[in-house]
Amino acid sequence: MRGDGSGFAVFDADNHYYEAVDAFTRHLDPKLGPRTVQWAEIDGRRYHVVGGRVSRAVVNPTFDPVAKPGALHDYFRGNPDARSPLEFLRERERIRPEYRDRETRVAVMDQQGVEQLWLFPTLGVLYEELLKDDPEAVMITFRAFNEWLQEDWGVAYEDRIFAAPYISLADVDGAVRELEWALDRGARIVCMRPAAPTTVLGQRPPADELFDPFWARANEAGITVVVHAGDSGYSSQGYAKDGFAATFEGAGRPSIKMLNIERAIYDFLASLVFDRLFARFPNLRIASVENGSEFLPDLFRKLRSTSRKLPGYFAEDPVETFRRHVWINPFWEDDPYEVVDLMGPDRVIFGSDWPHIEGMPMPRDYERELKDFDDATRRLILHDNTAALNELRPA
Repeated sequence: MRGDGSGFAVFDADNHYYEAVDAFTRHLDPKLGPRTVQWAEIDGRRYHVVGGRVSRAVVNPTFDPVAKPGALHDYFRGNPDARSPLEFLRERERIRPEYRDRETRVAVMDQQGVEQLWLFPTLGVLYEELLKDDPEAVMITFRAFNEWLQEDWGVAYEDRIFAAPYISLADVDGAVRELEWALDRGARIVCMRPAAPTTVLGQRPPADELFDPFWARANEAGITVVVHAGDSGYSSQGYAKDGFAATFEGAGRPSIKMLNIERAIYDFLASLVFDRLFARFPNLRIASVENGSEFLPDLFRKLRSTSRKLPGYFAEDPVETFRRHVWINPFWEDDPYEVVDLMGPDRVIFGSDWPHIEGMPMPRDYERELKDFDDATRRLILHDNTAALNELRPA
């Protein structure tokens, strides 16, 4: 039950930690630092150097101080006071213990009325792109990173916090080993970024048969694969400055850089259907988290249009295949009624993005966005759908 006794339990499908200062380096051979991740001080500030390149993806990768949870809430609500996005981020505070300590986090969850949550990286979803030209370095980096994750958070702490090991398909054998490692430790979910992996053979779509050993093991184990927003490496083709850190540069005007998150997940999920991944592995469950949902109407049109143009290619309506295997976490500012209409109430999951600046000040603030649904639908979105995805469903 929820902590304040006024309803039903909540399972938040999108929470984050702020990585410990040594998250990438604690279990990494220092000799490999120049090839993977190391710290550098530049003009009095500390930055990660990733694959030999300084990363400025976040202003302060030590996260101390850090902006408050939901700092950009009013901006994403429509910015009624017409403020610059940077104005919302000026107020910062010392890092809170619950951002890095699991025992404190559980106590905060009790205060928030959150029964269980999925926990994802902040920096961890950004660095594969910077390392992609060295697939071996990608695997080394995230092998060390996942060891840190298990040590500081665990993958199923007190059956309440379910931290997602990060998986890269840059090397399929390494991806299978990482999945086995996660399963051996009781992981309920793993996560990857929405991108075509770069291997020693070049980029390949995620459902390429090259990666079938990974998808076969995920299918067999019945573990949910979460595709979480990150740096997908999308080029703005000269219309805007590239790089993840460029999203809010020139914040006083719009930029097509703001559209890249939904373009990345659109392509990723469409490719899974086009390449008939779910026909090969019918037990797969994919959860799209922090990628939004406004792309769905156009994606569904394109799937059906493609099916008409290539009669007999799909065994069924590809939209129905999509609905059976994919769960969608809308942005909190998206229209949940449209998403439920498109996906069905049993394929929509709630995620607050707490404590990130783009998320909600408090996780259960999202309940007011669902006020016109009946109790059964609210319960599905706020708890039951994610709880079902959190259970292994072996083939």
